[in-house]
This record gives sequence, structure tokens and C-alpha cells, in this order.
Amino acid sequence: MSDTGNTVAGARRRRLRRGIIILPSAFTVGNMFLGVWAIVHATRGDFITAGWLIVLAAVFDMLDGRIARFTATGSAFGEELDSLVDAISFGVAPALIIYFTFLKNGGEWSWIVAFLYITAAVFRLARFNIEQAGTAKSAFHGLPSPTAGASVATYYAFTQTALWHRWFSHVDAGRAAGWLMMMVAVLMVSNVLYPVVPRFSLRTWSGRFAMAMAVLAIVAAFTYPEYFFFPMSIVYIGYGLLRTVMQGFEEKLPDEDPIETVDPSPDEVRPLEYEGRRGPRAAGPPPDALNEELLP
Repeated sequence: MSDTGNTVAGARRRRLRRGIIILPSAFTVGNMFLGVWAIVHATRGDFITAGWLIVLAAVFDMLDGRIARFTATGSAFGEELDSLVDAISFGVAPALIIYFTFLKNGGEWSWIVAFLYITAAVFRLARFNIEQAGTAKSAFHGLPSPTAGASVATYYAFTQTALWHRWFSHVDAGRAAGWLMMMVAVLMVSNVLYPVVPRFSLRTWSGRFAMAMAVLAIVAAFTYPEYFFFPMSIVYIGYGLLRTVMQGFEEKLPDEDPIETVDPSPDEVRPLEYEGRRGPRAAGPPPDALNEELLP
């Protein structure tokens, strides 16, 4: 191949590389676009559409990380950008949806509940950047902000279902919304461990089961979204809490056959025995040292 051909091929590879690097950030910016769009819908009174936009933003948030790992294009810039965007899409936007839906007429200081939720989301994202960003994770420390945002944002849609009116009609939806925000805010900054979305694979039974459950979840999400997203978020939240409580209980249980190991104190450590010509002697300094001390 000529030098001209090598130059053209190299330029194409560089353009392709730039496009791959930009792709995860494009999904991140798309996440932010959906979060801002959800705020606009909330100000216009279209709270159900605003909630679905937050769910779609959570999908974009999941995809940008997977694309960055798959293409090996993760960077510190991408991590910081992702956290700033998540603060908008899963902190500010869900809080404003609940505020305009339930809290706006709740009193002069009802907006404080939204402020506390946003603060918890920002703290959770800052802690994630320090502790877990850029590393392989088996569990999240604290409730992930996308799950918290989706549960808060889809709460209104669930309150409009026949199931809510049949079984929870006696519940004050506005007061429950405030308690929901406070609960997920506390869980975001807690040390409760939440499982990571399992990897999909056709090679193992666990991977096949995860793929089958994902297909069923997608079908349910498109068929009955108002019955799916909020209840599934609550199930995930409750599962993490229950698992953490059970693990803490198991750690406090005594062992059946405890083995006690006591480190000897310095006074109990026996000095080494010196090896003499006729075998090991009693512990103590070597004979030559004693003779030298006795000689004038």
C-alpha cells in the first residue's frame, strides 16, 4: 500500500475513533435533554409524560455507561459529566415534578421537601464519584439516583390507576409523596447495598434468566407502564433494605464453633535457644557472652 493509502486509512481510523469517543457523551447529553424536557412538561401540568421522560432518561444513563465500557472510551471527563447530568435528571427534575403535582399548595415552606431530596441526590452522586466511579461494581452503596428519580417521577401516574383508587383511596397522595421523597433521599445517602443490573449472557443459566426477565420487563413496561415502573421501583428499594437487614442479622449471630486466637504478649515470647555442640541449651544468652561478662 502506498503512503497516500496509509494516510487515508489512518485519517479514517482517527475519525472513527473520535466518533466512538463522542457516542457515550451524546447519550449523556440526551439524558440531560430528557430531564429538562420533563421539567418543562411538569410546569405545563403534564405530570404523567414528565414521569415517563425521567424513565427514558434512566435508560439513557444506563446505556452511556455500557457503551463507554464496551468501547473502552471511559474517561474522567465522562464520569464528571454523567454526575452533573444525573443531578438534573434524577435530582432536580423528579423533585420539581412532585412539587408541582402535590406540594405547590402545601404551604409556604413545602418546597423544602424538594430541596432536601435534591441535596441527597447531589450528595449521593458526589460520594459515588469518590468511592465507585470507574470501578467494577457488585453492588451500589446507597440507592442509585436513577431508581430514586424514577420512583418519585412515576408516583403520580400510579396514583391515577384503578388499582390505587381501589386499594389506596384512603391514603393522602400528597402526604405520601412527601414521605416517599424523604425515604428515597435517606436511602440514597445510606450504606444500604443495592444489586447491580445482572449481565445478560446465553452461556450461563443466570445470564439466560436475566435476559428472560429483561424481556418480560420490557413487555410489561410498554403494555402497562403505569402499573409497572413505580411498583417495580418499590420492589427494588424494599429488596435492598431487606437484604441489608438480613445480612446484618447474620453477622451478629454467634459462630457454632468459635476459634479463639490469642496473640502472645511480648513478655510471654520465649527467647530462641542457642544450639551448642552437644545439642540445644536452655534459653538465654550464649555461653561465650556469659564468659565475656565474667572476665575482667
